[in-house]
Amino acid sequence: MTEAPLVEIRNIHKRFGGVHAVKDVSIDLHPGEVVGVLGHNGAGKSVLMSMLSGALPADSGEILVRGERARIDNPRDARRYGIETIYQTLALADNLNAPANLFLGRELRTRWGTLDDDSMEAEARKVFHRLNPNFTNINDPVINMSGGQRQVVAIGRAIYFNACILIMDEPTAALGPSETAMVADLTKQLRAEGIGIFLISHDMHDVFDLCDRVMVMKNGESVGIHPIAEVTKDDVLSLIILGQLPEGWTPRNGG
Repeated sequence: MTEAPLVEIRNIHKRFGGVHAVKDVSIDLHPGEVVGVLGHNGAGKSVLMSMLSGALPADSGEILVRGERARIDNPRDARRYGIETIYQTLALADNLNAPANLFLGRELRTRWGTLDDDSMEAEARKVFHRLNPNFTNINDPVINMSGGQRQVVAIGRAIYFNACILIMDEPTAALGPSETAMVADLTKQLRAEGIGIFLISHDMHDVFDLCDRVMVMKNGESVGIHPIAEVTKDDVLSLIILGQLPEGWTPRNGG
């Protein structure tokens, strides 16, 4: 890709006592690109993304956003750089409706300082209609919504506040086939709008359907970064399990 990266993670490290959770990992992400981050549990992928999202401080290394060194000490800092995270748990308040979740902690207020529920509902309808025109029951508590609708709320919350870098942690986990397809369509729509996405996933179908590149981590290290067109599912599994490509590997499709 010729366009400058949205974000560059350079030579980043993280230790927890004697455990070197992330070792000298570098990866970048371009506008309109989906990069899969794969590996067994404990491989370091979630720790890596937690440093980008501000949930954990890095021990060393640097993060650049649009070519400028970024200081990300907490999630608020990350949001200022346009970095939002959609966690596997979605981090939604089940007893609140979709507009209240969209603006949770960032509520719109009237000139008298009271909550501006009408404005929040109107803005929520705009963003949710953009993502899924069939999602109309936005005033129901989110606990009563389907898994796909809950994902729309979580994604809407991210993009409403102008995220340009999205971290999606297992977005289709525990969803049925139709809802999984809907989230895949949403991901493709966000990519088409120029948002860069780091996709943490164990679902190989999602990875090959949605990702432009894949990075595999093992024991805290990056053991391979490849365009998805160059590798097969067996190649990726070999990286995940063995930390290397099969012997005699050549890129598929002449990559």
